[in-house]
Amino acid sequence: MSIKFLNWFFIVLFVSGCSGDYLPRPLGYNRIDLPERTFDTLNGNYPYLFEVPRAATVEQDTFNLEQKAWINLNYREMGAKVHLTYLPLGTKGGDVKMVLNDAINLTAKHQIKAYGIEESILLTPKGYTAVVAELSGEVPTQFQFFVTDSTDHFLRGALYFNTAMKNDSLAPVIEHIKIDMTHLINTLQFKNE
Repeated sequence: MSIKFLNWFFIVLFVSGCSGDYLPRPLGYNRIDLPERTFDTLNGNYPYLFEVPRAATVEQDTFNLEQKAWINLNYREMGAKVHLTYLPLGTKGGDVKMVLNDAINLTAKHQIKAYGIEESILLTPKGYTAVVAELSGEVPTQFQFFVTDSTDHFLRGALYFNTAMKNDSLAPVIEHIKIDMTHLINTLQFKNE
């Protein structure tokens, strides 16, 4: 009698345990541990100087090996890179109008996918003009900037990620790197040769 009772008990338990209102748990987001914000002065023979976040390593840009002043700040732990391109202006380099138009056009190319582009014009502590563009939406670069003294030097930066994750998932990392780049802009000093 007890074996029949146990069999009926398990059958009732099995049938009542399977209900049609089961909902799977939604997918969660990965936990993102952001590094402590500390900076070191950039080492190397570059026509500029600024404070580099310790969370990033400085690498030579491999896109254009002839341009020794083009570097990347590689945030390996976050899967991000900030591409920095430098151009001399005036008698040693390009025309300031042409360089500014190129930088603005590179940002404008993202209007196809961007929900919006918010631009700000800043004056750095050294007296340079900086333009910061924050792009929203599923764009490949969420933050771009350029800094110039308008006579001799021009530095442009763009943030890219090595992942196909949605930007809302990356929002804490994007904000962290934006603050780092704002610090870079404020500590930037062009070298006069």
